[in-house]
Amino acid sequence: MKLTSLAVALGTTAALLSAAPAAQAGAAPRTLHAAPHGSGSACSLGHPCSLQDARDAARTVRGRDVRVELADGTYTMNGPLELGPADSGRDGHTVTWAAAPGAEPVLSGGRALTGWAGNPDGTWTAEAPENITPRQLFVDGVRAVRARGDSCPAAVCDATQEGMTGARATGIAHWARPTDAEAVIRVRWRAYHCRITGVSGDVMTFAQPCWANSASGTDRTGPAWDTTTVDSTRYSEVSFFENARELLDEPGEFVWDSGARTVTYLPRAGENMRRARTVTPVTENLLTLDGVHDVRVTGIGFAYAAYRQPSTDDGYAGTQAGLTLTGATGPADHAGRHYTKPAAALTVRGGRRVVVDHAAFTRLGGAGVVFEHGTQDSTLARSRFTDLSSGAAYIGDTEPLPTAELTGARNTVSHNTIRRTGVEYTDSVGIWAGYEAETVIDHNTLDDLPYSGISVGWGWNQPEARNSALRDNRITDNRITDVMRVAYDQHDGGAVYTQGAQPGTVISGNYINRSAYGNTERDGNGIYLDEQSSHIAVTRNVITRVGYKWVSNWADYGVDNHATGNWTDTAAPALAGTGSTMTGNRTGLDLLPAEALQVASAAGAGGRGDVEQLRPDLARTATVTQSSTDGTATAARATDGDTTTDTRTLAEPGAWWQADLGTVRRVGQIEVWNNSSMTTADFDVRLATQADFSDATTVHVTGRALRPTVLTTDTEARFVRIELTGTGRVALSHVLVHP
Repeated sequence: MKLTSLAVALGTTAALLSAAPAAQAGAAPRTLHAAPHGSGSACSLGHPCSLQDARDAARTVRGRDVRVELADGTYTMNGPLELGPADSGRDGHTVTWAAAPGAEPVLSGGRALTGWAGNPDGTWTAEAPENITPRQLFVDGVRAVRARGDSCPAAVCDATQEGMTGARATGIAHWARPTDAEAVIRVRWRAYHCRITGVSGDVMTFAQPCWANSASGTDRTGPAWDTTTVDSTRYSEVSFFENARELLDEPGEFVWDSGARTVTYLPRAGENMRRARTVTPVTENLLTLDGVHDVRVTGIGFAYAAYRQPSTDDGYAGTQAGLTLTGATGPADHAGRHYTKPAAALTVRGGRRVVVDHAAFTRLGGAGVVFEHGTQDSTLARSRFTDLSSGAAYIGDTEPLPTAELTGARNTVSHNTIRRTGVEYTDSVGIWAGYEAETVIDHNTLDDLPYSGISVGWGWNQPEARNSALRDNRITDNRITDVMRVAYDQHDGGAVYTQGAQPGTVISGNYINRSAYGNTERDGNGIYLDEQSSHIAVTRNVITRVGYKWVSNWADYGVDNHATGNWTDTAAPALAGTGSTMTGNRTGLDLLPAEALQVASAAGAGGRGDVEQLRPDLARTATVTQSSTDGTATAARATDGDTTTDTRTLAEPGAWWQADLGTVRRVGQIEVWNNSSMTTADFDVRLATQADFSDATTVHVTGRALRPTVLTTDTEARFVRIELTGTGRVALSHVLVHP
C-alpha cells in the first residue's frame, strides 16, 4: 500500500511527540529562554540565558516536557552545542529546541573578516585571525569562488601514482606559492581535491595520503574493476587548479595566502568592500545529538559551518556520493566500512525518536544533516537546504553487517526542499542513505544538483554486501529536476540511484525531469538500479528529458527488479537481471496523459507543483533517410523513441540525416541527440520548404552534438537535415522536431 504524505510527514512525528503517559498529559511544559547574548541561569523571557546554560537548566526538569525557545538573532558558535543522553526526554516526555514565536534564530559557524584594504589592481586584501584558514568566503551572503584556472588535458597534466606533469605548461612552476594550490579532478562519478606539496621541474607532487587515496597505488580505492582513479584510463584532465594569486582574474574570486595569512578578493560589480559583510566558515559542527532520544529541533537555522578535512593532508579523495577515503591504512574490503562522510552542521549519532523539522541550512562548507551510528525512528522534515558545498542529508552508515543497535532503521526524510547543493564537492548527492532498513524518503523537492539526486544503498556486489542490512526502503513522491548538470562533468549516476540487494524497496510516484539533459556522454539516468540493486519495485513514476535511460538495470547480478506503470518520453532496454520485468509502462510519449500530470504535480515538498509538459514531435511520423547506412544502423533509429539506439552513416564528405515532415510546418525547436560514441560533430542543421534546400535556413553547430543539443528556431519547413560540414559520419540516437 502506498504511503501517503500524511503518514510520512505526520505519523512518525505524532507518534514520537505524543508518547507521554496519560497520567502526565496535563503537566504543563517547562519553557526556557535563550538568546544570542544570554547569560545567567534564570533562562526566563526577561533574562534569557546562553544555549549551554539552557541545556543545563533543561537537565534539571522532571515530570514534564521541556521547551527551550531561542530568541531571534545569530548565535556565534565556537564549537557545537552538544546534547547527550542527559538531554533526552524522560518518562515519555520530549525535550524541544525551538525558535521562539516569530523568531528566526541561526546557529552560525562563521567569522567576519574585516580591515579590507584596496590594492592597485582592483583587488582587496584582509588578514585572517589566527587559527582560521578560509576555504570558503561569502560576501554579503553571496558565495565567492576560489580563484581557478582552465582545465589541463591529460596529455599535458599526466597523472601517475607519484604525481603529475604539467608544471611548466600551466605556469605552476613559476607561481609564488604553488603549495597553497589544489588540483580539482573529476573522473566519472568521483571528484578529487588534493593540495600541491612540491614542484620539481615539470613534475608536481601532492599531499599524502590524499594523492595515494585518489590514485591506484592502494587497494583501498575501490573494487578491482574500478577505473576512475586519477591515474586510470578514464582520467582525461585536471578540471582546474585553484587557490593561486596568479589565477585571480574574475570578479567574485578570492585566494588564501597561508604564508601572509591573508585573503585577497576581486569584487563583483556593485560590491563595496568597505561596507560589505564578509564571512568565512570556521566552526565545523554546530549541533550534535549523541545518544539522545525523544528530542525535537524545530525552526532553527544553520549557516556558515566549515568542513576542514579537504584542507588537510587527507584532502578530498572522493569515492562516491560525497563520501571520501581518508587515512593511509585500512582494510581492502570494498563493501564500504572505511569511507568517511562529510562534516555536517547538524549530526545525530545513535539517536532514537529525534525530530528535526522546519530548519534552514544555508551557506555551508560541508553537508547539512547526518544521521549515523544506528540512528533509528528519527525524522528530518519540512526543512530547506541551499548553497551547500556538499550534500544536504546523509542517513545511515557504510557498514554492511551492523549489530541491531547500530543499524539505521525506520528513519524518515520528508517534505524538504533541496536546491544548489554540491557546489564545491560536485560528486555529492542531495539525499544519501547507506545500509538502511525501512527508511522513507518522501515528498522532497530536489533541484539544480551537480550529480545524483537521491542515492540509497551501497556495496557494489562485494561479498559482505550481498546479504546486508538493506531492506524495505521507500523513495516516494519526490520531485527531482535539473540534476546531473553537464557543466559539472560528473557522470554515471541518476536522479534516483540505488546499490545493493534491498528486498521490499519501492521507488514510486516520483517526478523526474531533466536528469543529465544536455550531457556530454551517453550516461545519466532517471532511475538507476546500479550494480547489485535487487528486489526493487519501480512503479508509477513520471520520468522525462533524461540523458540516457529512464530506468537502468544493466548488471546480471542485479535481480528481481520490476518496473510497472511508469510514464516516460523514451524507451529503454529490458532490465538485465534474472527475474526482472518491465510491464505496463507508457514509453515513448510526446504528451503526458492526465494521470501522469496528476502524479507529477503531486510530487515534491509543496504539492501541486508545475509540470513541464512534453512537446509534440513532428519527426516521429516523418519519412527519414540518410546519405548512407553503416550496417543495420538505419535512419529510423533516430525516430524510434529510444535514446539507446543509434543511426550511423559511412564516413564520407557531407554525410547527412534527413526528415521529411510531409507538409510545411512551423518548426519551433529541434533536439539533436548524439549517438553513444558522441560521433556527430561540426554540422549544419538545415530547414527548408523545398526538397533541394534552395530556400534553406541554416544553423551551424561547432564541436560535438550533446544529448541533446537544443536549437530554437521559428521557421517554416518541411525538410530538416543534419549535415556535416566536413568528412565523417553522422550518427544519432534521437532527433525531435517540435512545432
